[in-house]
Amino acid sequence: MVMEEPSQVKRALIDSSAGAISGGISRTVTSPLDVIKIRFQVQLEPTSTWALLRRDLVTPSKYTGMIQASRDIFREEGVRGFWRGNVPALLMVMPYTAIQFTVLHKIKTLASGSSDTEDHVGLSPYLSYVSGALAGCAATLGSYPFDLIRTILASQGEPKVYPNMRSALIDIIQTRGFQGLYAGLSPTLVEIVPYAGLQFGTYDTFKRWAMAWNHFRYSNTIADDSLSSFQLFICGLAAGTCAKLVCHPLDVVKKRFQIEGLQRHPRYGARVEHRAYRNMFDAMQRILQFEGLAGLYKGILPSTVKAAPAGAVTFVAYELTSDWLETLF
Repeated sequence: MVMEEPSQVKRALIDSSAGAISGGISRTVTSPLDVIKIRFQVQLEPTSTWALLRRDLVTPSKYTGMIQASRDIFREEGVRGFWRGNVPALLMVMPYTAIQFTVLHKIKTLASGSSDTEDHVGLSPYLSYVSGALAGCAATLGSYPFDLIRTILASQGEPKVYPNMRSALIDIIQTRGFQGLYAGLSPTLVEIVPYAGLQFGTYDTFKRWAMAWNHFRYSNTIADDSLSSFQLFICGLAAGTCAKLVCHPLDVVKKRFQIEGLQRHPRYGARVEHRAYRNMFDAMQRILQFEGLAGLYKGILPSTVKAAPAGAVTFVAYELTSDWLETLF
């Protein structure tokens, strides 16, 4: 028992450090796609052909496509506009991924009776989904205020409503109170359970399939269950894509709660007024009523394009960083 404590502390340090580093790398690389996604999600005007045919919804939208949105952001805000809100994003994602991977490894260790990562591969898919969901909830609660501030800074456009993270934080507390830092938490937790569960569950499933393929294809040359960086990348890419496609509507609802009351320039379209939605279900009903089903999938293209490399980069960076840190300790 005395000998196990240092080993458990070491494992926790490796998991949290690898998670933080991989999350920071992934967030920085995919920030432009994240900014474009957020601009679509907080845009109230419809972009779908069906919705635009309705006579009561004829106001043109600011952003109509990924390429057009990219051009407009670059012209109006410069290259830096694509990394708007990246500092709070890093402050959010690094503790988020650190907590997520640490909790995930701890749950899998309890389930398998071993702290060795290789022994976790044999766990049932059901347990992988549950472990991922619980880890996602713990990480969300620990890092949510940074997520909210990141969304607000990435949404505001030009001229800026808040010049920096500090001014946004102070104004939110003054106008909404400390509970304002957790606006949109309900749909986030509802979203994170299936999202994290799907992401980690499908990642483990794809890894098992890849290992089975290796044994089938190279049965005479491969003696262990190791996967190449490319295979890990493909597994992470597929896992991130599956999770994002299923959970995107809840992410749209979360963003609407996060930016309610934000006084953006009129050229960005209608604003989400303070207390525009009573609750998560009311928000979904109103979006469906005024923006159509496509309203719940605004930003799905940049979100999917982002989710795939983000998931892949996160998992590959985590695995490689974890292996590297193990050689140091």
